[in-house]
Amino acid sequence: MTTDQDLPMDGQSATAVFVAKGIDVTPSKDQGVIKVVKRQGLDGERPMIGDRVTVHYTGKLLTGKKFDCSRERKEPFCFNVGKGQVLKAWDIGVLSMRQGEVCTFLCKPEYAYGIAGNPNKIPSNSLVVFEMELLNFEGEILTDDGGIVRRIKVKGDGYTNPNDGACVDVHLEGSCDGRVFDCRDVSFIVGQAEDKGIPLGVDRAMDMMQKGECCVLYLKPKYGFGSEGKPEYKVGPDKDIVYEVTLKDFKKAKESWEMDLNEKLDLAVTVKAKGNSYFKAGRYSQAVIQYQRIICWLEMECGVGMEQQQMIQEHVTTAHLNLALCYLRLKEYSQAVDSCNKVIEVDERNEKGLYRRGEARFLRNEFNLAMADFLQVLQVNPVNRAARAQISICQRKIKEHHELDKKTYANMFQKFAERDAKTGRTKRRRDESTRSSMNGEVGIKRRRRSKDCLS
Repeated sequence: MTTDQDLPMDGQSATAVFVAKGIDVTPSKDQGVIKVVKRQGLDGERPMIGDRVTVHYTGKLLTGKKFDCSRERKEPFCFNVGKGQVLKAWDIGVLSMRQGEVCTFLCKPEYAYGIAGNPNKIPSNSLVVFEMELLNFEGEILTDDGGIVRRIKVKGDGYTNPNDGACVDVHLEGSCDGRVFDCRDVSFIVGQAEDKGIPLGVDRAMDMMQKGECCVLYLKPKYGFGSEGKPEYKVGPDKDIVYEVTLKDFKKAKESWEMDLNEKLDLAVTVKAKGNSYFKAGRYSQAVIQYQRIICWLEMECGVGMEQQQMIQEHVTTAHLNLALCYLRLKEYSQAVDSCNKVIEVDERNEKGLYRRGEARFLRNEFNLAMADFLQVLQVNPVNRAARAQISICQRKIKEHHELDKKTYANMFQKFAERDAKTGRTKRRRDESTRSSMNGEVGIKRRRRSKDCLS
Protein backbone atom coordinates (compact mmCIF):
# COMPACT_ATOMS: atom_id res chain seq x y z
CA MET A 1 0.00 0.00 0.00
CA THR A 2 1.35 3.43 -0.91
CA THR A 3 1.36 6.10 1.79
CA ASP A 4 2.52 9.68 2.12
CA GLN A 5 5.79 8.25 3.44
CA ASP A 6 6.48 6.82 -0.03
CA LEU A 7 6.95 10.39 -1.28
CA PRO A 8 9.16 12.15 -2.32
CA MET A 9 10.41 9.90 -5.10
CA ASP A 10 11.89 10.34 -8.54
CA GLY A 11 9.93 9.15 -11.56
CA GLN A 12 11.85 5.89 -12.01
CA SER A 13 11.50 4.90 -8.34
CA ALA A 14 7.80 5.84 -8.27
CA THR A 15 7.07 3.72 -11.33
CA ALA A 16 8.97 0.77 -9.85
CA VAL A 17 7.06 1.02 -6.54
CA PHE A 18 3.65 1.30 -8.20
CA VAL A 19 4.38 -1.53 -10.65
CA ALA A 20 5.43 -3.76 -7.74
CA LYS A 21 2.33 -3.01 -5.67
CA GLY A 22 -0.36 -2.32 -8.27
CA ILE A 23 -1.64 -2.94 -11.78
CA ASP A 24 -1.46 -1.10 -15.10
CA VAL A 25 -5.03 -0.08 -15.98
CA THR A 26 -4.28 1.63 -19.30
CA PRO A 27 -5.82 -0.15 -22.33
CA SER A 28 -2.43 -0.06 -24.14
CA LYS A 29 -0.58 -1.36 -21.06
CA ASP A 30 2.09 1.34 -21.39
CA GLN A 31 2.15 2.04 -17.63
CA GLY A 32 0.45 5.37 -18.28
CA VAL A 33 -1.89 4.89 -15.30
CA ILE A 34 -0.83 2.46 -12.57
CA LYS A 35 -3.32 1.73 -9.81
CA VAL A 36 -2.74 0.64 -6.22
CA VAL A 37 -5.85 -0.25 -4.19
CA LYS A 38 -5.87 1.15 -0.63
CA ARG A 39 -9.40 0.03 0.29
CA GLN A 40 -11.55 -2.46 -1.57
CA GLY A 41 -14.95 -1.27 -2.79
CA LEU A 42 -18.32 -2.95 -2.68
CA ASP A 43 -18.98 -6.04 -4.75
CA GLY A 44 -20.97 -5.29 -7.89
CA GLU A 45 -20.74 -3.30 -11.07
CA ARG A 46 -18.10 -0.77 -12.05
CA PRO A 47 -18.96 2.55 -13.76
CA MET A 48 -19.61 2.46 -17.48
CA ILE A 49 -18.76 5.09 -20.08
CA GLY A 50 -21.01 8.11 -19.71
CA ASP A 51 -22.00 7.35 -16.10
CA ARG A 52 -22.26 10.30 -13.74
CA VAL A 53 -19.62 9.63 -11.06
CA THR A 54 -18.97 11.36 -7.73
CA VAL A 55 -15.45 11.23 -6.29
CA HIS A 56 -13.16 12.71 -3.67
CA TYR A 57 -9.56 13.17 -4.75
CA THR A 58 -6.17 14.51 -3.69
CA GLY A 59 -3.49 15.36 -6.26
CA LYS A 60 0.22 15.42 -5.43
CA LEU A 61 3.56 15.83 -7.18
CA LEU A 62 6.25 13.19 -6.62
CA THR A 63 7.86 15.66 -4.21
CA GLY A 64 4.87 15.12 -1.93
CA LYS A 65 3.54 18.63 -2.58
CA LYS A 66 -0.26 18.73 -2.71
CA PHE A 67 -1.68 20.75 -5.60
CA ASP A 68 -5.43 20.02 -5.35
CA CYS A 69 -7.83 18.39 -2.89
CA SER A 70 -11.62 18.13 -3.00
CA ARG A 71 -11.79 17.18 0.69
CA GLU A 72 -10.26 20.49 1.71
CA ARG A 73 -13.07 22.21 -0.22
CA LYS A 74 -15.51 19.87 1.56
CA GLU A 75 -17.22 19.23 -1.75
CA PRO A 76 -16.97 16.06 -3.87
CA PHE A 77 -16.44 16.33 -7.61
CA CYS A 78 -18.90 15.02 -10.28
CA PHE A 79 -18.33 14.29 -13.96
CA ASN A 80 -19.43 11.96 -16.78
CA VAL A 81 -16.69 9.35 -16.99
CA GLY A 82 -15.17 8.42 -20.34
CA LYS A 83 -16.43 11.59 -22.05
CA GLY A 84 -13.20 13.62 -22.05
CA GLN A 85 -14.47 16.05 -19.41
CA VAL A 86 -11.47 15.40 -17.12
CA LEU A 87 -7.87 14.18 -17.32
CA LYS A 88 -7.38 11.08 -19.45
CA ALA A 89 -5.98 9.30 -16.37
CA TRP A 90 -9.23 9.92 -14.49
CA ASP A 91 -11.39 8.55 -17.32
CA ILE A 92 -9.26 5.40 -17.41
CA GLY A 93 -8.79 5.00 -13.67
CA VAL A 94 -12.35 5.55 -12.46
CA LEU A 95 -13.71 2.97 -14.92
CA SER A 96 -11.61 0.38 -13.05
CA MET A 97 -13.08 1.22 -9.61
CA ARG A 98 -16.03 -0.02 -7.56
CA GLN A 99 -18.26 2.08 -5.29
CA GLY A 100 -16.52 2.84 -1.99
CA GLU A 101 -13.08 1.91 -3.34
CA VAL A 102 -10.08 4.07 -2.42
CA CYS A 103 -6.98 3.82 -4.59
CA THR A 104 -3.90 5.69 -5.72
CA PHE A 105 -2.99 6.31 -9.36
CA LEU A 106 0.46 7.12 -10.70
CA CYS A 107 -0.11 9.03 -13.94
CA LYS A 108 2.38 9.72 -16.73
CA PRO A 109 2.39 13.28 -18.16
CA GLU A 110 0.64 12.25 -21.38
CA TYR A 111 -2.29 10.96 -19.27
CA ALA A 112 -2.28 14.00 -16.96
CA TYR A 113 -1.05 17.56 -17.55
CA GLY A 114 1.41 16.90 -20.39
CA ILE A 115 4.06 19.30 -21.63
CA ALA A 116 2.02 22.35 -20.61
CA GLY A 117 1.69 21.36 -16.95
CA ASN A 118 -0.26 23.82 -14.84
CA PRO A 119 1.31 27.24 -14.17
CA ASN A 120 2.54 27.74 -10.58
CA LYS A 121 1.30 24.26 -9.61
CA ILE A 122 2.54 21.49 -11.88
CA PRO A 123 5.84 21.62 -13.81
CA SER A 124 6.01 20.57 -17.43
CA ASN A 125 6.10 16.80 -18.11
CA SER A 126 5.37 15.86 -14.49
CA LEU A 127 4.28 12.48 -13.21
CA VAL A 128 1.49 13.04 -10.70
CA VAL A 129 -0.22 10.95 -8.04
CA PHE A 130 -3.97 10.98 -7.36
CA GLU A 131 -5.67 9.36 -4.42
CA MET A 132 -9.31 8.82 -5.33
CA GLU A 133 -12.43 7.53 -3.59
CA LEU A 134 -15.43 6.55 -5.72
CA LEU A 135 -18.44 7.70 -3.69
CA ASN A 136 -21.22 6.96 -6.15
CA PHE A 137 -22.11 6.49 -9.81
CA GLU A 138 -25.30 6.41 -11.89
CA GLY A 139 -26.27 6.18 -15.53
CA GLU A 140 -26.38 9.14 -17.91
CA ILE A 141 -29.83 10.77 -17.84
CA LEU A 142 -30.98 11.48 -21.40
CA THR A 143 -34.31 13.24 -20.69
CA ASP A 144 -35.29 16.11 -18.40
CA ASP A 145 -37.74 13.91 -16.51
CA GLY A 146 -35.22 11.11 -15.96
CA GLY A 147 -37.31 8.67 -18.00
CA ILE A 148 -34.39 7.38 -20.10
CA VAL A 149 -31.08 6.47 -18.44
CA ARG A 150 -28.18 5.16 -20.51
CA ARG A 151 -25.11 3.15 -19.53
CA ILE A 152 -22.54 2.45 -22.25
CA LYS A 153 -20.99 -1.03 -22.17
CA VAL A 154 -18.97 -0.65 -25.39
CA LYS A 155 -17.98 2.73 -26.81
CA GLY A 156 -18.81 3.30 -30.47
CA ASP A 157 -16.60 4.59 -33.29
CA GLY A 158 -16.55 7.95 -34.98
CA TYR A 159 -18.30 11.21 -34.24
CA THR A 160 -21.59 10.91 -36.14
CA ASN A 161 -24.95 9.76 -34.85
CA PRO A 162 -28.19 8.67 -36.51
CA ASN A 163 -30.66 11.52 -37.06
CA ASP A 164 -34.46 11.53 -37.33
CA GLY A 165 -35.34 9.58 -40.43
CA ALA A 166 -32.09 7.58 -40.45
CA CYS A 167 -32.25 3.86 -41.16
CA VAL A 168 -30.57 1.89 -38.35
CA ASP A 169 -29.58 -1.77 -37.95
CA VAL A 170 -29.57 -2.82 -34.31
CA HIS A 171 -29.50 -5.82 -32.04
CA LEU A 172 -32.05 -5.56 -29.21
CA GLU A 173 -32.49 -7.44 -25.97
CA GLY A 174 -35.41 -6.27 -23.82
CA SER A 175 -36.06 -7.44 -20.27
CA CYS A 176 -38.49 -6.77 -17.43
CA ASP A 177 -37.99 -7.91 -13.84
CA GLY A 178 -35.01 -9.97 -15.00
CA ARG A 179 -36.97 -11.82 -17.71
CA VAL A 180 -35.88 -11.39 -21.36
CA PHE A 181 -38.94 -10.77 -23.54
CA ASP A 182 -37.42 -9.42 -26.77
CA CYS A 183 -34.20 -10.56 -28.47
CA ARG A 184 -33.68 -9.85 -32.18
CA ASP A 185 -31.82 -8.10 -34.98
CA VAL A 186 -34.02 -5.44 -36.54
CA SER A 187 -33.90 -2.44 -38.87
CA PHE A 188 -36.12 0.62 -38.45
CA ILE A 189 -36.44 4.31 -39.28
CA VAL A 190 -35.52 6.62 -36.40
CA GLY A 191 -38.74 8.30 -35.33
CA GLN A 192 -40.80 5.31 -36.49
CA ALA A 193 -39.58 2.52 -34.18
CA GLU A 194 -43.18 2.03 -33.01
CA ASP A 195 -43.86 0.34 -36.37
CA LYS A 196 -41.55 -2.51 -35.30
CA GLY A 197 -42.89 -2.81 -31.75
CA ILE A 198 -39.87 -0.97 -30.32
CA PRO A 199 -40.54 1.39 -27.38
CA LEU A 200 -40.19 5.16 -27.61
CA GLY A 201 -37.18 5.24 -25.26
CA VAL A 202 -35.06 3.15 -27.63
CA ASP A 203 -36.12 5.36 -30.55
CA ARG A 204 -35.23 8.56 -28.69
CA ALA A 205 -31.82 7.27 -27.60
CA MET A 206 -30.65 6.50 -31.14
CA ASP A 207 -29.47 10.03 -31.93
CA MET A 208 -27.04 9.77 -28.99
CA MET A 209 -25.42 6.52 -30.19
CA GLN A 210 -22.42 5.82 -32.40
CA LYS A 211 -21.77 2.92 -34.74
CA GLY A 212 -20.61 -0.12 -32.77
CA GLU A 213 -21.88 1.21 -29.45
CA CYS A 214 -23.54 -1.19 -27.04
CA CYS A 215 -25.55 0.45 -24.28
CA VAL A 216 -28.11 -0.43 -21.65
CA LEU A 217 -31.23 1.77 -21.53
CA TYR A 218 -33.36 1.94 -18.39
CA LEU A 219 -36.85 3.08 -19.42
CA LYS A 220 -39.67 4.39 -17.26
CA PRO A 221 -43.20 3.41 -18.39
CA LYS A 222 -43.67 6.68 -20.31
CA TYR A 223 -40.78 5.66 -22.58
CA GLY A 224 -41.49 1.93 -22.43
CA PHE A 225 -44.90 0.37 -22.97
CA GLY A 226 -46.87 2.85 -20.86
CA SER A 227 -50.11 2.16 -19.06
CA GLU A 228 -51.12 -0.38 -21.71
CA GLY A 229 -48.14 -2.67 -21.29
CA LYS A 230 -47.28 -5.13 -24.06
CA PRO A 231 -49.44 -8.27 -23.83
CA GLU A 232 -47.56 -10.09 -26.61
CA TYR A 233 -44.36 -9.73 -24.56
CA LYS A 234 -46.23 -10.46 -21.30
CA VAL A 235 -45.17 -7.06 -19.96
CA GLY A 236 -47.81 -5.56 -17.69
CA PRO A 237 -48.92 -1.91 -17.50
CA ASP A 238 -46.72 0.80 -15.96
CA LYS A 239 -43.62 -1.40 -15.81
CA ASP A 240 -40.01 -0.21 -15.92
CA ILE A 241 -38.13 -2.06 -18.65
CA VAL A 242 -34.48 -2.44 -19.71
CA TYR A 243 -33.15 -2.66 -23.28
CA GLU A 244 -29.61 -3.54 -24.27
CA VAL A 245 -29.03 -2.00 -27.69
CA THR A 246 -26.14 -2.51 -30.10
CA LEU A 247 -26.01 -0.13 -33.07
CA LYS A 248 -24.52 -2.30 -35.83
CA ASP A 249 -24.85 0.21 -38.68
CA PHE A 250 -26.87 3.18 -39.86
CA LYS A 251 -27.51 5.36 -42.87
CA LYS A 252 -28.29 8.97 -42.09
CA ALA A 253 -31.30 10.73 -43.56
CA LYS A 254 -30.70 13.94 -45.44
CA GLU A 255 -30.27 16.90 -43.14
CA SER A 256 -32.44 19.97 -43.62
CA TRP A 257 -29.61 21.91 -45.29
CA GLU A 258 -29.06 19.05 -47.78
CA MET A 259 -32.62 19.26 -49.19
CA ASP A 260 -34.10 21.84 -51.51
CA LEU A 261 -37.50 23.35 -50.78
CA ASN A 262 -39.44 21.05 -53.10
CA GLU A 263 -37.96 17.98 -51.38
CA LYS A 264 -38.96 19.37 -47.99
CA LEU A 265 -42.50 20.12 -49.13
CA ASP A 266 -42.94 16.64 -50.64
CA LEU A 267 -41.53 14.98 -47.54
CA ALA A 268 -43.70 17.10 -45.25
CA VAL A 269 -46.83 15.53 -46.79
CA THR A 270 -45.55 12.01 -46.06
CA VAL A 271 -44.39 12.86 -42.55
CA LYS A 272 -47.67 14.58 -41.70
CA ALA A 273 -49.58 11.45 -42.78
CA LYS A 274 -47.30 9.35 -40.57
CA GLY A 275 -47.90 11.68 -37.62
CA ASN A 276 -51.65 11.53 -38.18
CA SER A 277 -51.61 7.72 -38.19
CA TYR A 278 -49.71 7.71 -34.88
CA PHE A 279 -52.18 10.22 -33.42
CA LYS A 280 -55.19 8.14 -34.42
CA ALA A 281 -53.55 5.09 -32.81
CA GLY A 282 -53.08 7.04 -29.57
CA ARG A 283 -49.28 7.18 -29.98
CA TYR A 284 -49.06 10.88 -29.23
CA SER A 285 -45.34 11.04 -28.38
CA GLN A 286 -44.50 9.36 -31.69
CA ALA A 287 -46.80 11.79 -33.50
CA VAL A 288 -44.99 14.72 -31.86
CA ILE A 289 -41.71 13.56 -33.43
CA GLN A 290 -43.21 13.68 -36.92
CA TYR A 291 -44.82 17.11 -36.58
CA GLN A 292 -41.62 18.55 -35.10
CA ARG A 293 -39.69 17.36 -38.16
CA ILE A 294 -41.96 19.41 -40.44
CA ILE A 295 -41.45 22.52 -38.32
CA CYS A 296 -37.67 21.96 -38.26
CA TRP A 297 -37.57 21.77 -42.05
CA LEU A 298 -39.91 24.62 -42.97
CA GLU A 299 -40.20 27.16 -40.15
CA MET A 300 -37.26 29.26 -41.42
CA GLU A 301 -38.02 28.82 -45.13
CA CYS A 302 -39.30 31.79 -47.13
CA GLY A 303 -40.18 30.41 -50.56
CA VAL A 304 -39.62 32.08 -53.91
CA GLY A 305 -43.22 32.97 -54.76
CA MET A 306 -46.59 33.55 -53.12
CA GLU A 307 -47.75 30.00 -53.85
CA GLN A 308 -44.70 28.42 -52.19
CA GLN A 309 -44.91 30.80 -49.24
CA GLN A 310 -48.54 29.87 -48.74
CA MET A 311 -47.73 26.14 -48.88
CA ILE A 312 -44.93 26.56 -46.33
CA GLN A 313 -47.18 28.49 -43.97
CA GLU A 314 -49.98 25.94 -44.29
CA HIS A 315 -47.62 23.07 -43.43
CA VAL A 316 -46.09 24.91 -40.45
CA THR A 317 -49.45 26.06 -39.11
CA THR A 318 -50.95 22.58 -39.39
CA ALA A 319 -47.90 21.05 -37.67
CA HIS A 320 -48.15 23.50 -34.76
CA LEU A 321 -51.90 22.90 -34.40
CA ASN A 322 -51.37 19.14 -34.46
CA LEU A 323 -48.57 19.46 -31.91
CA ALA A 324 -50.92 21.42 -29.64
CA LEU A 325 -53.49 18.63 -29.88
CA CYS A 326 -50.84 16.02 -29.04
CA TYR A 327 -49.63 18.03 -26.04
CA LEU A 328 -53.21 18.33 -24.79
CA ARG A 329 -53.53 14.53 -24.91
CA LEU A 330 -50.14 14.17 -23.18
CA LYS A 331 -51.22 16.70 -20.48
CA GLU A 332 -48.28 18.95 -21.35
CA TYR A 333 -50.38 22.09 -21.30
CA SER A 334 -47.62 24.70 -21.31
CA GLN A 335 -46.20 23.24 -24.51
CA ALA A 336 -49.70 23.21 -26.01
CA VAL A 337 -50.00 26.93 -25.26
CA ASP A 338 -46.59 27.56 -26.85
CA SER A 339 -47.59 25.74 -30.04
CA CYS A 340 -50.85 27.70 -30.28
CA ASN A 341 -49.00 30.97 -29.70
CA LYS A 342 -46.83 30.23 -32.75
CA VAL A 343 -50.00 29.97 -34.85
CA ILE A 344 -51.71 33.03 -33.36
CA GLU A 345 -48.58 35.18 -33.86
CA VAL A 346 -49.05 34.66 -37.61
CA ASP A 347 -52.87 34.48 -37.69
CA GLU A 348 -54.51 36.10 -34.68
CA ARG A 349 -57.96 34.91 -35.85
CA ASN A 350 -57.03 31.24 -36.22
CA GLU A 351 -60.06 29.44 -34.79
CA LYS A 352 -58.33 26.16 -33.91
CA GLY A 353 -55.32 27.92 -32.42
CA LEU A 354 -57.52 30.08 -30.16
CA TYR A 355 -59.73 27.17 -29.14
CA ARG A 356 -56.87 24.80 -28.32
CA ARG A 357 -55.04 27.51 -26.39
CA GLY A 358 -58.26 28.07 -24.45
CA GLU A 359 -58.44 24.34 -23.68
CA ALA A 360 -54.85 24.29 -22.45
CA ARG A 361 -55.34 27.39 -20.30
CA PHE A 362 -58.54 25.95 -18.85
CA LEU A 363 -56.68 22.77 -17.89
CA ARG A 364 -54.04 24.96 -16.22
CA ASN A 365 -56.88 26.54 -14.17
CA GLU A 366 -56.38 29.88 -15.94
CA PHE A 367 -60.11 30.34 -16.37
CA ASN A 368 -60.13 34.07 -17.18
CA LEU A 369 -57.51 33.65 -19.90
CA ALA A 370 -59.31 30.58 -21.25
CA MET A 371 -62.63 32.45 -21.39
CA ALA A 372 -60.93 35.29 -23.28
CA ASP A 373 -59.72 32.77 -25.90
CA PHE A 374 -63.17 31.19 -26.26
CA LEU A 375 -64.75 34.65 -26.64
CA GLN A 376 -62.29 35.36 -29.45
CA VAL A 377 -63.31 32.07 -31.08
CA LEU A 378 -66.92 33.31 -31.12
CA GLN A 379 -65.81 36.55 -32.73
CA VAL A 380 -64.22 34.50 -35.51
CA ASN A 381 -67.07 31.97 -35.72
CA PRO A 382 -70.26 32.96 -33.84
CA VAL A 383 -71.82 29.50 -34.35
CA ASN A 384 -69.02 27.58 -32.62
CA ARG A 385 -71.13 25.72 -30.03
CA ALA A 386 -68.15 24.11 -28.32
CA ALA A 387 -66.62 27.54 -27.54
CA ARG A 388 -69.97 28.81 -26.22
CA ALA A 389 -70.25 25.76 -23.94
CA GLN A 390 -66.68 26.30 -22.72
CA ILE A 391 -67.47 29.92 -21.85
CA SER A 392 -70.33 28.77 -19.61
CA ILE A 393 -68.03 26.29 -17.90
CA CYS A 394 -65.35 28.97 -17.43
CA GLN A 395 -67.93 31.34 -15.89
CA ARG A 396 -69.03 28.63 -13.47
CA LYS A 397 -65.45 27.85 -12.52
CA ILE A 398 -64.62 31.52 -12.01
CA LYS A 399 -67.69 31.90 -9.77
CA GLU A 400 -66.71 28.79 -7.78
CA HIS A 401 -63.21 30.16 -7.29
CA HIS A 402 -64.59 33.54 -6.16
CA GLU A 403 -66.81 31.79 -3.61
CA LEU A 404 -63.87 29.72 -2.45
CA ASP A 405 -61.73 32.85 -2.17
CA LYS A 406 -64.44 34.54 -0.10
CA LYS A 407 -64.55 31.61 2.31
CA THR A 408 -60.78 31.48 2.48
CA TYR A 409 -60.47 35.19 3.21
CA ALA A 410 -63.37 35.09 5.67
CA ASN A 411 -61.71 32.27 7.57
CA MET A 412 -58.41 34.08 7.37
CA PHE A 413 -59.87 37.34 8.75
CA GLN A 414 -61.68 35.42 11.49
CA LYS A 415 -58.41 33.78 12.52
CA PHE A 416 -56.68 37.18 12.49
CA ALA A 417 -59.47 38.63 14.65
CA GLU A 418 -59.29 35.72 17.09
CA ARG A 419 -55.54 36.04 17.26
CA ASP A 420 -55.77 39.81 17.82
CA ALA A 421 -58.42 39.30 20.52
CA LYS A 422 -56.26 36.68 22.20
CA THR A 423 -53.24 38.97 21.92
CA GLY A 424 -55.31 41.81 23.44
CA ARG A 425 -56.42 39.64 26.39
CA THR A 426 -52.86 38.53 26.98
CA LYS A 427 -51.66 42.14 26.82
CA ARG A 428 -54.37 43.27 29.29
CA ARG A 429 -53.44 40.53 31.73
CA ARG A 430 -49.78 41.46 31.35
CA ASP A 431 -50.61 45.14 31.95
CA GLU A 432 -52.76 44.29 34.98
CA SER A 433 -50.00 42.10 36.36
CA THR A 434 -47.49 44.90 35.84
CA ARG A 435 -49.75 47.47 37.55
CA SER A 436 -50.39 45.09 40.45
CA SER A 437 -46.69 44.52 40.84
CA MET A 438 -45.99 48.24 40.73
CA ASN A 439 -48.74 48.93 43.30
CA GLY A 440 -47.26 46.27 45.56
CA GLU A 441 -43.83 47.85 45.32
CA VAL A 442 -45.29 51.31 46.12
CA GLY A 443 -47.07 49.87 49.21
CA ILE A 444 -43.87 48.29 50.46
CA LYS A 445 -41.98 51.58 50.03
CA ARG A 446 -44.70 53.46 51.91
CA ARG A 447 -44.61 50.97 54.80
CA ARG A 448 -40.83 51.24 54.90
CA ARG A 449 -41.03 55.05 55.08
CA SER A 450 -43.67 54.80 57.80
CA LYS A 451 -41.52 52.32 59.71
CA ASP A 452 -38.55 54.69 59.49
CA CYS A 453 -40.62 57.53 61.03
CA LEU A 454 -41.78 55.39 63.96
CA SER A 455 -38.29 54.39 64.82
